[in-house]
Amino acid sequence: MKYAIIDLGTNTFHLLIIEQNPDGIIPLFKTQIPAKIGKAGINQGIITEEATQRALNVLSQFRQRINEFGVELSNTKAIGTSAIRNAKNAKEFCATVKNETEITIDIISGDREAELIYHGVRQGIALGEKISVIMDIGGGSVEFIICNASRIFWKQSFEIGGQRLLEQFVLTDPISPSAIRRMNDYFQEQLLPLVNAAHQYAPQTLVGSSGSFDTLVDMDFMHRLGHLPNPSQTGFEIATEEFYRAYHLLTTQSHHDRMTIPGMIELRVDMIVPGVVLIDHVLRSLNIQQIRSSTYALKEGIMAWVVSA
Repeated sequence: MKYAIIDLGTNTFHLLIIEQNPDGIIPLFKTQIPAKIGKAGINQGIITEEATQRALNVLSQFRQRINEFGVELSNTKAIGTSAIRNAKNAKEFCATVKNETEITIDIISGDREAELIYHGVRQGIALGEKISVIMDIGGGSVEFIICNASRIFWKQSFEIGGQRLLEQFVLTDPISPSAIRRMNDYFQEQLLPLVNAAHQYAPQTLVGSSGSFDTLVDMDFMHRLGHLPNPSQTGFEIATEEFYRAYHLLTTQSHHDRMTIPGMIELRVDMIVPGVVLIDHVLRSLNIQQIRSSTYALKEGIMAWVVSA
């Protein structure tokens, strides 16, 4: 049986096509394409007409791939997250997508998103019995899950994703020190539930899932080893010294200069700036010294949900 999983993120749409057979699950194809459905509308709670057209363009490409691999539409799971669930015109957007591509979008809550991210991450990295906090920085929301390999202790989704932060705080290039201070004040206020939960459960490790963390890993490999990591590797360690080397580069350089950093990709060159400011804030607020990263995230969690249904 073949399945197609679509994660309609605020900035990037992901497609994963898999086959389930008696030997297990075989990935057949995966891609990610920027659709930027949150651009210019996320903080107003709308998906703009331009964003809708970008979404249709990407989903038409995905539909073509789904057809090429012979996946039934009944076995296609498309999940809408922050930008869609918070849009006043979400119903119209989903209807347009259905009409143009025949793809039905299921909109999930932030709480369900956090749960699915946990199930994705633990396929990509051995969490062990020590308590970790998973952090998934999306364009619209950021999910935090305090957990170990066997259970979730606490989880919450916060509407403080990278696109929201970019439009609210990153008004100069490079970002100004005063904008970083304002962002940290904002995080201190918004993330109080996380800090309280961390006092209760005392996570020792930050596990970043995909997105900005993938780019931080690529920057680390290029800096230390001169090559990108093996695509088959799904779990990594990021030394705190390497994180702060990257943090300094990313918060002091312009868009043009950031693009020249080995390991950087255009998709993340702007979003990673508020991303690293947020990561720094979490490390300091929770007094965490160890950073790990998983390339598996929401779409792998959706995969586990789909094949077990």
